[in-house]
Amino acid sequence: MIDIKKELKKSARNSIRIKIGGKPLDKVGATKFGGKPDVPADFKWPSHSGIGYHEEEPKSRPLSFIAQFNLANIAQFDKDNILPKTGLLSFFYECDTMPWGFDPKDKGCARVYWFEDINALSPAEFPDDLGERFRFPELAVAARSEKSYQDFEDFIVQREKTITEWDQFDEALESMGIEEPDDLDDLSKLLGWADIIQGNMTCECELVARRGYYLGRDWDDVTPRDRQEAEQWANRDWLLLFQLGTVETDDFELMFGDCGRIYFYIHRDDLAARNFDNVWLILQCG
Repeated sequence: MIDIKKELKKSARNSIRIKIGGKPLDKVGATKFGGKPDVPADFKWPSHSGIGYHEEEPKSRPLSFIAQFNLANIAQFDKDNILPKTGLLSFFYECDTMPWGFDPKDKGCARVYWFEDINALSPAEFPDDLGERFRFPELAVAARSEKSYQDFEDFIVQREKTITEWDQFDEALESMGIEEPDDLDDLSKLLGWADIIQGNMTCECELVARRGYYLGRDWDDVTPRDRQEAEQWANRDWLLLFQLGTVETDDFELMFGDCGRIYFYIHRDDLAARNFDNVWLILQCG
């Protein structure tokens, strides 16, 4: 019988748990949620073309600025030295239609930029067609290091023949003192394993982003070979870059679906090459 505790410890990853709230530093290149992004002079605000609710034709919409991270300041929490050590890492997402990421056409609904020279940055102006409700308030971001363990849905990829009951897995977590965060304000992170709501996402990233499958209904169209290869390699090759849960203050709330989260994933090869153009986003909610 598989030793679940041993396997969990072996597959553990370091993550950077973040908490959003309060007033950020008034400084170009500071880590923050919302506000105006700090960008180079030649920056072109990203947009994505998709079909919204009650629409029949695609429409181009500007992405919302989500957050930026000063990597020099974040480096102390990056225990595995995965991220670049300098520059600014900035995240954008199309928050009007909120694409889910199960369709290859969702490519571009989320963008990540690495600006290497912070001294060359200045605050961008919002595009005129970005509605006020998609211009989020500027909030501070606090970070801390945290050990991250697989959820059941990630753990059973390639292990379904050795563990079939969630209860076994839950008992192992409990014996290790690992508990799910119960605070909605504590469900955002950089790196590590995702806090999953619906199911494994690494195979979905591989099949949709790299192999072009539409997974909005089921996986019936996926060939046995592609599915086997995704299950064999995706947990290793696709890494969580950023997970964002509900953001809430006294007078602001950003929620993805019904208490959902968005997950920015990146392929290991792209991260090693510092190529953030192919990041894939998945939205999950209850």
